[in-house]
Amino acid sequence: MKTENIKINTEYIKLQDLLKLSGEAYTGGMAKVVIQNGEVKVNGEVCTMRGKKLRPGDTAEYNGTLINVE
Repeated sequence: MKTENIKINTEYIKLQDLLKLSGEAYTGGMAKVVIQNGEVKVNGEVCTMRGKKLRPGDTAEYNGTLINVE
């Protein structure tokens, strides 16, 4: 599994924005579809809320990539 670290300068980042920032989703529409289809895990659990707020220390997993929020 590939691991990627994303550093944020704000209190949180929305899940769909994290997928776009990491390059795992090329567009917001793609992010919306994969999240709503249950293909994304947040902190080890399937998440279907694209507006889910992730804070430093949280992780998201999609398509064989683990994304750490720093």
